[in-house]
Amino acid sequence: MHQLLLLRHAKSSWDDASLPDRERSLNKRGRRAAAAMREAIRGLGLAPDVILVSPARRTRETLEALEPWDDTPLVEPMEVLYLATAAQLFGVVRDVGETVRSVMLVGHNPGMHEFGASLAGRSSVSDATDRLLAGFPTGALAEFAIASPWRQLGAGGGQLVRFLTPRDLRDGETAETVD
Repeated sequence: MHQLLLLRHAKSSWDDASLPDRERSLNKRGRRAAAAMREAIRGLGLAPDVILVSPARRTRETLEALEPWDDTPLVEPMEVLYLATAAQLFGVVRDVGETVRSVMLVGHNPGMHEFGASLAGRSSVSDATDRLLAGFPTGALAEFAIASPWRQLGAGGGQLVRFLTPRDLRDGETAETVD
């Protein structure tokens, strides 16, 4: 069984309209949300072996806010993850080596939302699945259990374990786990 973690970058700043999109940094709210997500990830015992991250500044800053890790993962920036589509994300995950147990993707919408929705499909009906299908807000984390080999991952191929947003943490809720 594999684990796939999808993390959308935290809230970014639009203060400087002259900056190229990929150079936008996290705003204050985004930095707070990323720090809260770091604590939630630790509390849940989530420890990816490999982290694949978009080269955009806001994704790199989100990832930096999650550090340090108890067990240092291999971190690989990937150009293809910048504003990747769901199809591109499937391709990236299918290329992961079978010996890798847990992978985290740090990326962007709309691709991250479309990818998560496609993985979850409608086979499992739960509040967490409904929330994921409704949207993938900045700073949100989706955890999937993947039974197939990475190279065979397709639509409906993930079992959503939990969907957690920064708002959940701010409201004092716990990480929603699908039973």
